[in-house]
Amino acid sequence: MKFGKEFASQMVPEWEEAYMDYNYLKKLLKEVERFKQINKPPAAHARLKRMQTLCRAFSGLTHFARHDHPVTSSESAMESQPILVNSVEENGHAGYETMFLMLGEQGAEYELVYFRRLDDEFNKVNQFYRSKVEEVMTEAASLNKQMDALIAFRVKVENPQYLFGSPAEMTSISADHATSSLATTTSSPRASRRVYLDPIDQEGESISSRGESAESSKGGQVKGIQITSHSIREERLNSIKGIRPPPLQILDQIKLNNTVETPRSTIKGFLNPQSTELNFTRENLKRAEQKLKQAFVEFYHKLHLLKSYSFLNILAFSKIMKKYDKITSRNASKSYLKMVDESYLGSSNKVNRLVERVEAAFIKYFSNSNRSKGMNMLRPKAKKERHRVTFSIGFFAGCSAALIVSLILIIRTRHLLDLKKEGAQYMENMFPLYSFFGFIVLHMLMYAGNIYFWRRYRVNYSFIFGLKPGTELGYREVLFLGFGVAVLALASVLANLDLQMDPKTQDYKAITELLPLGLLVLLIVILICPLNILYRSSRFFFLTCLFHCLCAPLYKVTLPDFLLADQLTSQVQALRSLEFYICYYGWGDYKHRQNTCNKSAIYNTFYFIVAVVPYWSRLLQCLRRLFEEQDMIQGYNGLKYFSTIVAVSVRTAYSLDRGMSWRIVAWVSSAIAAITSTYWDLVIDWGLLQKHAKNRWLRDKLLLPHKSVYFGAMVLNVLLRFAWMQTVLDFQLSIIHKEASTAIVACLEIIRRGIWNFFRLENEHLNNVGKYRAFKSVPLPFNYDEDDGEKEG
Repeated sequence: MKFGKEFASQMVPEWEEAYMDYNYLKKLLKEVERFKQINKPPAAHARLKRMQTLCRAFSGLTHFARHDHPVTSSESAMESQPILVNSVEENGHAGYETMFLMLGEQGAEYELVYFRRLDDEFNKVNQFYRSKVEEVMTEAASLNKQMDALIAFRVKVENPQYLFGSPAEMTSISADHATSSLATTTSSPRASRRVYLDPIDQEGESISSRGESAESSKGGQVKGIQITSHSIREERLNSIKGIRPPPLQILDQIKLNNTVETPRSTIKGFLNPQSTELNFTRENLKRAEQKLKQAFVEFYHKLHLLKSYSFLNILAFSKIMKKYDKITSRNASKSYLKMVDESYLGSSNKVNRLVERVEAAFIKYFSNSNRSKGMNMLRPKAKKERHRVTFSIGFFAGCSAALIVSLILIIRTRHLLDLKKEGAQYMENMFPLYSFFGFIVLHMLMYAGNIYFWRRYRVNYSFIFGLKPGTELGYREVLFLGFGVAVLALASVLANLDLQMDPKTQDYKAITELLPLGLLVLLIVILICPLNILYRSSRFFFLTCLFHCLCAPLYKVTLPDFLLADQLTSQVQALRSLEFYICYYGWGDYKHRQNTCNKSAIYNTFYFIVAVVPYWSRLLQCLRRLFEEQDMIQGYNGLKYFSTIVAVSVRTAYSLDRGMSWRIVAWVSSAIAAITSTYWDLVIDWGLLQKHAKNRWLRDKLLLPHKSVYFGAMVLNVLLRFAWMQTVLDFQLSIIHKEASTAIVACLEIIRRGIWNFFRLENEHLNNVGKYRAFKSVPLPFNYDEDDGEKEG
């Protein structure tokens, strides 16, 4: 693989604009190379060159070249250096500027343009790296304070007096240590603020200072200094080095952050928003430890990405300068790369030191000094691609194709389409049961396609969804699950495709009639199975998000929660199929393939409720975000879902009672909902239709290379949005059953949702890129009073 492609593949997607533009610099070098080839003097003929060498004077066998007075390297370097790199200051920021010394040569203007762009790229990279290092240093200081508070909180909860003796002795030892260490800590302002622990920044310093105090006490004993009560206290202090009592006064300055993420905390925060009392319970301690552990893992991940950013850019500057030397036959890379090594990008060692200290602190305090366990938590293993998954995809896809062909052949050979009465009975009773699996499989196939294109165009979907690294499903795994469900469903259809009753009992076989219910139960059991099989982490993540959607607005709304609720709005027909399962097998006569669901008032009532639940969940999520974020855009989004709820309810009422008044109201409400939803899809969710954008009527940044794809997606979205209007217009084909036409419209909506998913996450990814947002924010457990003062100020 060429370096340009490898360089692009290893970039942090959200920081892509902050990396060196290697391809553009390479393009400038190609222009330099093209000019030199055009103006290159004609080369002598090869045969003439050989003749010249044969006719040259013989140098002899015993004559050696003399090197008595070699030219010094400094003199030759000064004579051959084509550039001079100087440090400058622009807009308050330190930068570098390259002076090209060969302006008199032909084609020098091409090389001058190259070096100007090279300086711009390096200054951009250097300043970005410096700003990110300053950010992580600030975050490290915040984590220090959080660790001080956590350890004091832990001591207060567990109260380990047996480690320190009596409380009076603890106070005495702590006071004596503070007095004795005053002289040594005044030289370090950071150390003077901490008496007990600085897990990130002071780990090495505290150990060395304790070692020096121990050596001085031993030296005093050798010299025969009289041991006083003060030295006894010093010895006792040294004997409890690592377990000195922490400054519990910190607890007077902190409060627990009230993160309303659960129904209980939400209700409590709504009733008593000022309640931030510090309860010293093991439950609060465990919660604080878990949050800090997540914060350390995310911080460690950020440090490694910064290391990778620095390494890749330094390597890219090295590659491009060597390419320049090769094209121009100069020796400019040495002086330029020396400047790179001496710059902040190449010389700063803060990130490496922070990585070591974070590892030491995490292993000590969160993995009980077990290094392998701690490093496994800090560095999750990369997911391995398994060949058996690829084989299974091909196997199940082939089985699905074979089952579809056999299904068509059986219908044709048995002339099942000619059985009008039995066929209509099958479509009204069995088809809604099996269509549920078709909707699920189609949605999974669309999601697999989304993942494939997200990966191809470097959309960081795992970060956007908040998935744990190494546990996200790839498109192969989703295809494997989708085709697996398809094989089970098609096999069940074939086993149940019998339209003839038993002439004696006048009913169908109970075993085959129960196949759809058995398959549904099997899928539910697999979904909630606690065993570590079939991607347990992904299944539980899905169930968690689903539970949050059903319990809206009691849970804090995250992006995966409202994206899943959006997916459910496209699966209304599948939810109604689940309702039909309960009615058909609960109250229907499944042996005779008969049901009276449509005549039941309870069924019709839930027919409304089931269709409205996904939109109602999204409405409550918008209201929750409006309350928390004070963003009116969420209020407008809520109004959009409210209009959709009205449209769905009226349309459902019209399907049950086909009156002219219901039809007019349904038509008007559906048109309003379709127009507002289409506008919101294109303008808000996709960020398109921007008149003054660089890409007219699209947006400034696009991931797809062809603009026509965006215009085609917009047109297709409009058409599929209005496809559901056919339920109001009563557009029916005589050759298609009503249930089949309803299923076709539902499939079109699922396809529209799959297209929407790609452009929605593309827009979210570009927003992250614009803000260089490559890490998720982890809420910290403690809040200092001084932080509140800064926020108020």
